[in-house]
Amino acid sequence: MPDPQVLISEVGPRDGLQSVRATMPTADKLRWIDALHQAGVREIEVTSFVPARLLPQMADAAEVVRHAITLPGLSVMALVPNRRGAEAALAAGVHKLTMPVSASAAHSLANVRKTREEMIEEVRAVSDLRRDIAPRVGLEAGISTAFGCTLQGDVPEDDVIWLAAQCVAAGADEAGLSDTVGYANPAQVRRLFRRLRAEIGDRAGAAHMHNTRGLGLANCLAAYEEGVRTFDASLGGLGGCPYAPGASGNVVTEDLVFMFEAMGIATGISLEKLIAARAPLMAGLPGEPVYGMTPEAGLPKGFIQGASYV
Repeated sequence: MPDPQVLISEVGPRDGLQSVRATMPTADKLRWIDALHQAGVREIEVTSFVPARLLPQMADAAEVVRHAITLPGLSVMALVPNRRGAEAALAAGVHKLTMPVSASAAHSLANVRKTREEMIEEVRAVSDLRRDIAPRVGLEAGISTAFGCTLQGDVPEDDVIWLAAQCVAAGADEAGLSDTVGYANPAQVRRLFRRLRAEIGDRAGAAHMHNTRGLGLANCLAAYEEGVRTFDASLGGLGGCPYAPGASGNVVTEDLVFMFEAMGIATGISLEKLIAARAPLMAGLPGEPVYGMTPEAGLPKGFIQGASYV
């Protein structure tokens, strides 16, 4: 399979599982992560280090990380909202930390119970911790509600760019943009990522898009056209933010991989094995709806993945 030209970062084991009521058994989580790895996924956000009383779905975070880091070639990520979570994640052995920093003042208080300014200081604290005990571990700030917020409504683009720049100044390696509630459209995506790149250069990070209003793939393509090369997605479209009303429908990993591969843009991920990875997901969450046009319709007749690279 050709070398990847884009990085598809799977967030289902974290973003997906935090958004459902059921708790997937640990053994099923590990089988799911193994199947994703076997399909060629090389970056997975496997969990979040938050209090189990708030998200019991993540009570096994350390165990999940300890398993995932044994998989060769896999970059293991975990979400941490603060220094305490970062301490636990680093102790478990993660390769990369992601921090949710909301551009919406209202969502920031609802999601992490801190103001945006306080979250900038949390980024600084986590960056200092990382520098002192695990300097090779990556740190990304995910600027959530970057395109709008169901709690606040409009989120000024100047606020988004200011916040991303502040996070990088506080020590984040990169800052990406998240369409937490599915408000984005392609013109807005192009404009905001263009501004982000102009402000922080190659520190501009991933695109995390939702398909709430059916524009997920279109927004990913718009981000790609603006130079973005890392895209978050969730197998079966599982996920959303439990602290943002109406935040549903992550971009489906299977559909995103198919789009890029059909365009001749290598992902390094086997579509057949990726679709097969839905089985352990559904086994671990029986009855939970999963989505995806590509798995339902099947691959086009005569489609050979990677053929355009030969």
